[in-house]
Amino acid sequence: MSPDELQALIEDATFDYISGDPEVALEKLGRATQASPDSFEAWHATAEINLALRRLDDALAAGERALALRPSDPLAIATLSRTWMERGDKAKAEHYGAQARVQSWKDELSSPPGQADAGGLR
Repeated sequence: MSPDELQALIEDATFDYISGDPEVALEKLGRATQASPDSFEAWHATAEINLALRRLDDALAAGERALALRPSDPLAIATLSRTWMERGDKAKAEHYGAQARVQSWKDELSSPPGQADAGGLR
């Protein structure tokens, strides 16, 4: 699968999800992760949809896969924090929440002046 085809499949899956068809979205994301197991975007989308469906074990597995691909990604870290909170493990949720904030601050501090958006964040 070419990078463009992969991106189109992920975008189609996202559209399916927001259109109210999460099962079709997850099927497409399953194909995406099968074809490209190193696709952060596919794993992260899979984690988010499973979290929304309260399939917490699946959300956690996909979120951990996404984080392994991008260990300093604040979105992936935040997804894991929210997943652990839903699972009832406040300590792990707070651990990942703190990591997400620290990484977000690092990203903000490393951006050149004038590169921040209107809200002051990158």
